[in-house]
Amino acid sequence: MAVVANGATVRVDSISMNETTRRTAYRWMTLTRTFDETMVAMWKQGRGIGGTFSERGHEAVSVGAGLALGPDDVVAPMHRDLGTYLLRGMAPERIFGNLLGREMGVSAGRDSNLHGLGDLDLNIIGFISHIPQAIPTALGAAMAFRYRDESRVAMTFVGDGGSCSGAFHESLNMAALYNAPFVLIIENNQYAYSTPLSQQMKVADIAGRLPGYGLSAVTVDGNDVEAVYDAAAKAVERARSGGGPSVIEARTMRMLGHAIHDGAEYVPEALLTEWQKRDPVLTFRARLIESGVPEADLAALDEQAAVEIAEAVRVAEAAPMPDPASVGQRVYA
Repeated sequence: MAVVANGATVRVDSISMNETTRRTAYRWMTLTRTFDETMVAMWKQGRGIGGTFSERGHEAVSVGAGLALGPDDVVAPMHRDLGTYLLRGMAPERIFGNLLGREMGVSAGRDSNLHGLGDLDLNIIGFISHIPQAIPTALGAAMAFRYRDESRVAMTFVGDGGSCSGAFHESLNMAALYNAPFVLIIENNQYAYSTPLSQQMKVADIAGRLPGYGLSAVTVDGNDVEAVYDAAAKAVERARSGGGPSVIEARTMRMLGHAIHDGAEYVPEALLTEWQKRDPVLTFRARLIESGVPEADLAALDEQAAVEIAEAVRVAEAAPMPDPASVGQRVYA
C-alpha cells in the first residue's frame, strides 16, 4: 500500500482484506449508502423533523476504519460516520427513530438528527457536535485502557476543519507523550462547511504536520475502503501492542452540502464531477466483480440493504413520540 508518511510517499506492508472481509465491507457500504439516500429523500419529502447530514462519499472511511476495530474497542464517530454506527451494531430503525424524534430512537426523542447516537453498550461514544471535542473524550478512554492495562483501543474521527483547532493539537501532543492506545481518523473532505482546505491551512498534507508531535501519521485514499482498512488495522494493531497512537488522513470529498439545508453552491461543479468518478461504493463494487465475485451476489446484498432500510423506516415512522411527561429524564448538565 502506498501512503504519505512524514511528507514522503512510501510503501508499507499492508493488512489486506480477505474475501469474507471484502464482502462484509461491501455489505456495510451498500447498507450505508441505501440508508443515506433514503434519509435524504425523506427530508426532501418533508418527512423529517430535524436536520440531517449526508454520508455520501464517506462510506469507505467509516466502514474501512470501523472494521479494523475489535468488539471491546471504543469508537467515537462523527456525523458522517454512519457506516461505523451500523457495523458496530446500531440498528437502522433506532437511527431512523432518532432522526424522527421517536421514543425508540437512540436518544429517546431528545435529539432528532445524527447527533446523540451514543450507546456505551455498543462501545460507541456519542457524537459531540462541537468538533473536535470527541478527540479529548476518546483519548480519555484510551488513557483509561492504559492505566488498567486493558488490551483495548479508542478511535475517533475529525474533519479537516477540526484539525485546525486547539483541542486537536493539545490532545495529540498528550496522546503521543503518554503513548496512548489511540487512533485518529482525519476525514479530509476538502471543505469545513463552506471553507475550502486552501483557506484553512498553508499546507495540503494534514498528516505531514503531525510527526512533530512524535506521532505515526499516514495519508491514504479515503475513497478506497481497502486502503483505509489496511491503514486502520495497522494502527489498531500498533496501539494494542503498546506502539502508541496513530493518525490517518483519509482524503475524500463531501458530495453534498454540510447539511440537508445547504445546497453547496460554493463547491465548483467540476470538482464534484471529478470526485464522482471515484465514488467509493461503485468503484469497490466494480473491483469486487473484476476479482471474481459474482455480480448476482452483490445484487443480493443491494436488495438486502433496500429491504432492511425500508423496514427500518416503517418501524420508525410507526413508533410513538416520547411522553411529554418524561421531558426531564435523560437530560444532563
